[in-house]
Amino acid sequence: MIHIIDYGMGNLGSMRNMLKRIGSNVTIESDPPALALAKKLILPGVGSFDAAMARINESPGLRDLLEHKANVEKIPVLGVCLGMQLLTDSSEEGKLPGLGWIKAKTLRFPNKDGLKVPHMGWNVATPVKKSPLTDEVSKEPRYYFVHSFCVHVEDAEHSIMRTNYGGDFDSAISRDNIYGVQFHPEKSHRFGMQILTNFSNL
Repeated sequence: MIHIIDYGMGNLGSMRNMLKRIGSNVTIESDPPALALAKKLILPGVGSFDAAMARINESPGLRDLLEHKANVEKIPVLGVCLGMQLLTDSSEEGKLPGLGWIKAKTLRFPNKDGLKVPHMGWNVATPVKKSPLTDEVSKEPRYYFVHSFCVHVEDAEHSIMRTNYGGDFDSAISRDNIYGVQFHPEKSHRFGMQILTNFSNL
């Protein structure tokens, strides 16, 4: 069973619908005792970094439960869009520390003439490292992005896909059982379906 974490900061319905479409057993849950039963977790996110971290930190039992599932039980976890940024140490968007599960920073896009921010629309995410999350993904898959900040890992070993928009950034990251994608796989048609199928099969 895949549990999508409802902490008030995500577009949950479209993710659930896509997972059901590919045949996954999925539920949306906010209650830590129910989340404790999860075999896989998806951390979505829409909005600001600090608001999301505050929700996680202030929801009774949620932060401790997530830490235990990810770092003790080591079940597969997938952060999506803002959810991926929360996996990092910090963000230039806010002041609160992130979850820090992958050594990385979330930075503003460079201030370049003609570069529109947010980065919105379809773009290529090039696989740069073999990963179970990207099995059977084509060489130049296209995904749907909507974001104003981008992730840069400290260790290239943790980057599994990269994208160029005003410069290269890490559009998919991983460490052991923890994965993140900056794009929206639930809105990325067959390319996104493959990513979610791979996660479901972990």
